Amino acid sequence: MSSEHTDLRAPRRTSLRGAALAAVVTTVAVAAGDAIARVYPYGHRHRSINDLGNQFVPFHAQLWDLLHGRAAGGLLFNWRSGYGTSFLPDFGTYLTSPFAPLVGLFPRADIDLAVYVVTLMKTAAAAAAMTWLLRTLRRGPWWGAGLLGASYALCGWSVIEASYNPMWMDGLIAFPLLCLTGEWALRGRRPVAAPVVVALCWTANFYTAYMATLGAVLVLLVRVVLTRQGLRRRAAVLGRAAVSTVLGLLLAAPVLVPLFLSSQQAYPGWTKQFAPVSWADVFARALPATYSFSSPAVFVGTGTLLLAAALPLHRAVPARTRWWWTGLVVAVAVSFQWTPTHLAWHVFATPNGSPYRQTFVLAGIVVIAAWTALSAGRPDGRALAGGAGLLGAAVLWGSASPLATDAGLLLFVLGLAAAGAALGWPGRRAGRRPLLPAALLTGALVVQAAATVAYGHQGKLGGLDDYPSWGPAHTARSRALAEADDWPVFRTDAGRPALTGNDPMLLGGEGGAYYSSHTPDVFTRTMAALGAGWTSRGRNVQSIDNPVTDALFAVGARLRPDGAVTRNPLPPLPLVTTRPAGGGPAGTDPAYGDSPFANQELLLGAQVYDPPLSPGVCAAGTEAFLWAPAYNATARLADGPAFRLNGNAPRNRAALQPLGPSHGEGSALVFDQAPPASWELGCLDRARLTAAVDRLRATAATSVAVHDSGLSATFARGTTGTAVLATPAVRGWRCNGRPGGSYLGLLAVPLDGRTTSVTCTFRPPGLYPGAAAAALAVLVLAVRPLLRRRPARRVQPRT
Repeated sequence: MSSEHTDLRAPRRTSLRGAALAAVVTTVAVAAGDAIARVYPYGHRHRSINDLGNQFVPFHAQLWDLLHGRAAGGLLFNWRSGYGTSFLPDFGTYLTSPFAPLVGLFPRADIDLAVYVVTLMKTAAAAAAMTWLLRTLRRGPWWGAGLLGASYALCGWSVIEASYNPMWMDGLIAFPLLCLTGEWALRGRRPVAAPVVVALCWTANFYTAYMATLGAVLVLLVRVVLTRQGLRRRAAVLGRAAVSTVLGLLLAAPVLVPLFLSSQQAYPGWTKQFAPVSWADVFARALPATYSFSSPAVFVGTGTLLLAAALPLHRAVPARTRWWWTGLVVAVAVSFQWTPTHLAWHVFATPNGSPYRQTFVLAGIVVIAAWTALSAGRPDGRALAGGAGLLGAAVLWGSASPLATDAGLLLFVLGLAAAGAALGWPGRRAGRRPLLPAALLTGALVVQAAATVAYGHQGKLGGLDDYPSWGPAHTARSRALAEADDWPVFRTDAGRPALTGNDPMLLGGEGGAYYSSHTPDVFTRTMAALGAGWTSRGRNVQSIDNPVTDALFAVGARLRPDGAVTRNPLPPLPLVTTRPAGGGPAGTDPAYGDSPFANQELLLGAQVYDPPLSPGVCAAGTEAFLWAPAYNATARLADGPAFRLNGNAPRNRAALQPLGPSHGEGSALVFDQAPPASWELGCLDRARLTAAVDRLRATAATSVAVHDSGLSATFARGTTGTAVLATPAVRGWRCNGRPGGSYLGLLAVPLDGRTTSVTCTFRPPGLYPGAAAAALAVLVLAVRPLLRRRPARRVQPRT
């Protein structure tokens, strides 16, 4: 007989009621905190901080365009960003949540509001999912399950960290859903639905789904130990869970395999050693109204903490159950602080950013422990006193941390008093006469969570970059780009300085800027060789404002800082041009060097820059360009305006900067701060550039047609050499039936004089193997119910 009470059929109506309560409480608390902080959409302060404004809102704008048939490209390839790049990995990383398509229901100008509403819906869905899980695990008061579900969704990790990483919210939903699939394995139910749920969770956001899966495995292990006796029965449960997980991963393979392969081809990110924070900081983050970018935000509400802390002394719960769940809470908390287990939680790589991204799993396990206590009846005075004493000791320890705040300590004390009063309310069980206890617990949770939301906004706006929501400036820029756009005849670049790292997706056009976790290594290195700047250590690559690179990448118009779009004086080249075979010295393949000016000339096939007359003076009639990638100040020509360069190695790299026309000796280069150790001045001769472009035009493709994931070009008969496409040579291209080649980082196809057309199609690496894996999983799921059916045993009549 099991020592752990299991409710096989919790009343569905009350479970739905609890889920609805959880969703409402969560929504009210988050919205109240946002309103108190006066952040968008409730006030003038920016909500889009850090990567929310720089990456995620623009990606959702691209999704909006895809849904409305306005994107340049499709699900497989993105012609807008980075002069053309793979899109399926980005789609799988940022946009495959089932909630993401809801942004298409909003006007495009309300994309920031759309992302906010979707994020709020995800938070509410996580609360509802946890409530449903709790009611599945054990019978208990529906309102208690609802409030605990809300406390999970309102944990500090959710409202402070995941709120500006909306994809992580899918992990918050995934943890209770994956625990639910473990329950199905425990009971031998839903062999088809379980893999589908796993697939949805991993497709929505693989990164947090990985962490949620680890947590769900730990929860299932405890459930198996407590409810199943004998090695054989326990192994059968774990086997069913493993099969469902593997089948779910196979179903998600068409997204996951290209995503993982793309990560391997991305420009290397920042790596660092893990250094655990002090335990005082950990305990301080259990308080409401605290903020830190580098410590675990373990706040879940004082009522939840009190129930979990009272569990070890709750005599209505079997001792074995008490200590297994308490032990799991402690073990998971300790695992956050030990480097080997920290690495295991984070896919064996310390992340660039918050090192405690798995905190939501701990919050979920604490909530399950609290429900184990509450569902057995309210803890008696001894258990409540012991739990309060344990929390008091933890808070006393945490109060020594600089992260603890006076407001947080006050809210904790008031919340503890409210929770103690609610749980000590007369009645044999917590579910009787629940109105006042439920009101006390709800009020305490909403106030504490709203304060935590508001305080988190204060910390984020004080320490992170922020980006304005869509407004008149965005509308003006987007309209100007749309009016000038003539894709694929030429590209229209969103220009510099940019509003975000992904202006081409946010505003329109087909530019060189691109910021993603999947920024290809070949793209970053090619653009850097040509003079591009970057932030985020090379993954946020900026457009190059330079006539040579504009010609090379078929940029015919460019948005200027004043919001106007200017047409380039040179008629744009087509997207496909040709170069002689073996364009390097003595017929070798060419290779870039250290100078962006020499590299541009190498790719162009002509010398167009004059050397300076002296180290800091260009000849009259030329245009001056400064290359000083490590310089972080303003520079100018003596008779011209100052321009800011943003070099701050290794995080930032200053872009090649146009300084304007030179008038000779009177236009000497001036650094407004100490000159950098390495810099170079290039003097562009426009006449030479025009001649070089005309020579390329003479042998370029006579026509070019572009489609969502490829292009085709035709050439005059007898054309030889190498066809060079103005797009980075990322892996996945096939041209004329063969893998695409590379010419100085751009896609290239050899021409033998007999070939008059080139057709290139892009398929993300791993797409076909992933699709085959998914097809196999579908086949297994189709036959799995048949294999489970066994013919009824015949009963022989007695003689």
